[in-house]
Amino acid sequence: MTRLPAGVMREATIDVGAISANVRHLRRLTESEVIAVVKADGYGHGAVRSAVAALEGGATRIGVADVTEALALRRGGISAPVIAWLHAPGASFAEAASANIELGISTFDQLLSAAAAASVDRPVGVHLKLETGLARNGIAPEDYRVVFAEAARLERIGKLRVVGLFSHLSNASIEDDREQLRLFHDGVSVAASAGLAPPLRHIAATYAAIDLPEARLGCVRLGIGMYGLSPFADRSSADLGLRPAMTLRAAVSAVRRVPAGHGVSYGYDYRTPRETTLALVPLGYADGVPRQASGAGPVAINGQRFRVAGRIAMDQFVVDVGDHPVAVGDEAVLFGDPTLGAPAATDWADAAGTINYEIVTRIGPRVVRRQVSA
Repeated sequence: MTRLPAGVMREATIDVGAISANVRHLRRLTESEVIAVVKADGYGHGAVRSAVAALEGGATRIGVADVTEALALRRGGISAPVIAWLHAPGASFAEAASANIELGISTFDQLLSAAAAASVDRPVGVHLKLETGLARNGIAPEDYRVVFAEAARLERIGKLRVVGLFSHLSNASIEDDREQLRLFHDGVSVAASAGLAPPLRHIAATYAAIDLPEARLGCVRLGIGMYGLSPFADRSSADLGLRPAMTLRAAVSAVRRVPAGHGVSYGYDYRTPRETTLALVPLGYADGVPRQASGAGPVAINGQRFRVAGRIAMDQFVVDVGDHPVAVGDEAVLFGDPTLGAPAATDWADAAGTINYEIVTRIGPRVVRRQVSA
């Protein structure tokens, strides 16, 4: 019987070797420079450890959502180029500039704020984001000429280095993505006419990096794929040659034998159909286990697959294991690598009506992360 380390009630093991291998595999597949995305604490895997593993796998840059995340990487010892692309209104970029953080720029005002943060001997690196139809942030096409002209001027006087042009795809369909790609190329042409020739262009995340080769542009951003999860509904991690890095597990904390008709958890949504054994698993929605997966989320205990019985509570849920032998302290695996017999994060996503991105990202701080490398 597999058990957790003594005294550990719940944990997520993070296979950093899997992260490195996934980046290496996708870098070979795309033949592109890789920006490894470790926003939201590395999709729940730990930002610093994920960044280190990705760099070991061949990534050359790290991407995060905001400057706070970028500065945390610097404090954690990450010296590689880091780009942050989502900013508060009126944000000052002085601290980011002093830490040599590259900034994603979506507005004229952000461009001026970035330039204002430059020092005499260090221009601020920026990536200009183009709005190509996702209706989120990014420089609008009608503003391209003004913003690009000012960016070129600021680059000439040593305030900025325009490192890249980028955008985000919708992944609604191949046709939609190709139309966005066409609009992006139009924007690149306008930038060139203004005198901008940045070394990087990037629009493809994992989905397009795999499925839309013309979107690779020599540089791709890897998010979900580097953690070994598939962005596709019709292809698994194994189908893509990826290995899930996170395994979420807990120690069974109580076992009881109950008669037929016994109510389980709040609301008695589940009543035992026969005499059976119930196992209590100390993970709940406070730990990121989705309450929407009540009665449906899969759990593996001692090599057998079961489902949550009744409602998932804040701290715990119950599994009806029938007559299978289960003891206090046995390992209950919610998700991990399906090739090793664990349920997939995607199974939990399906049970909760969401996506695997959310399942791993929402795992809470009470869950101890333990780094391993297979």
